[in-house]
Amino acid sequence: MNGFRIFTPIISEVLLETKTIHFWKPLLSVTLWGASFIATKIALRELQPLVIILIRQLLGVSLLVFIALKQKKSFKVSLQDQLGIILLALIASIHLGIQVTGLQFTTATNTGWIIGITPVFMGILGMIFFKERISLIQLIGIVISFTGLLMLVSKGNPGNINFISNKGDFLVLGSAFTWSVYSLVGKKVTINYSPLMTILFLFVTMSVLIAPFTINNTNINAVLNLSAESLLAVLFLGFFCSGIAYVLWAQAMNEMKASQVGAFLYIEPFVTVFIAWLLLNEQITLLTILSGLVIVGGVILVNRK
Repeated sequence: MNGFRIFTPIISEVLLETKTIHFWKPLLSVTLWGASFIATKIALRELQPLVIILIRQLLGVSLLVFIALKQKKSFKVSLQDQLGIILLALIASIHLGIQVTGLQFTTATNTGWIIGITPVFMGILGMIFFKERISLIQLIGIVISFTGLLMLVSKGNPGNINFISNKGDFLVLGSAFTWSVYSLVGKKVTINYSPLMTILFLFVTMSVLIAPFTINNTNINAVLNLSAESLLAVLFLGFFCSGIAYVLWAQAMNEMKASQVGAFLYIEPFVTVFIAWLLLNEQITLLTILSGLVIVGGVILVNRK
């Protein structure tokens, strides 16, 4: 219950300042993204990480192309904009590759909490490369977040940490870092497409980058022989997580304040923990919840202006 008390004022502020017709969009997006870690864990039982990413992107592309055609969007590509897309696609591909590989060696629950530390890395990188000032409160938030991360990864005993047994957690932490790099680079890259077309071109470029490392007889046979459970997981990742969630998020960013939309991201790890417990039988320990709350509490302080 303490966790819900922490987030009650944040979510209440969002709901008070947002029209009801809009707030469900970011909420559904973060719910789908929170569930994506569980779907990925299921798909990893039969597919290699890059195969999952490629199929996810291709399915997302097919849905986005359908929406773009329905909305009569222009598919005209500017060379200058495409260079920015290629840079972002390269970073995003590395990010997803590290993250999905890490999921092979750690739980979906840990992944959900660790990914939540991304804003902390953004604050640190912003200070180093863009001379952005960090207040004392934000500095305290950084320390608190990493304290929670240490509690989570070490299971309460820092002496237990090593790069072999915790390699999944460290890879996921690396993906949180690469996503912060993606976010900061995205601020500096000027792209003159609508959000829908930006995402579409990004996914297409990522697919082109990943395909040469993925398409072979072994992976093709694995895809053709997928079980019903893994097939549903991949379809969910493609159509819902890479398609619908991104479109709704982009719409929410246009309709609401960025700070309001961003507040919904605090819900994502709780979605992951609940669904991982429900579908993967991952244990929800008191230490895991406390560690997660410490991480998110620190992130809230880091995000304070």
